[in-house]
Amino acid sequence: MADQPEEVQRLVEAIQALEAIKDDVEAARAATAILDAWPNYHAQLRELRQRRVLALRAQGKTWAQIADEALGGVHPTRAQQIATGKRGSKRPKTDEEPAQ
Repeated sequence: MADQPEEVQRLVEAIQALEAIKDDVEAARAATAILDAWPNYHAQLRELRQRRVLALRAQGKTWAQIADEALGGVHPTRAQQIATGKRGSKRPKTDEEPAQ
């Protein structure tokens, strides 16, 4: 965990804090509140990543450089997909999302 950015560490620590809540009702309520809000946060994170990938590309970085340096070693094709807003095949689309 030490090699993760501080923001990632704080997120992991927040999840661990939820685990540490002694009262089952309180813990379940807190987890539910986070899960209810998660779709909006997830969309924000995807959009942030897309903007930053596009910014790196505008700076002259290659897809291979972006894939390796900024996205943790994904395939360069995946970096291009992120730049265009395409989602990975691991996550099913919601009813509200148009097929890409």
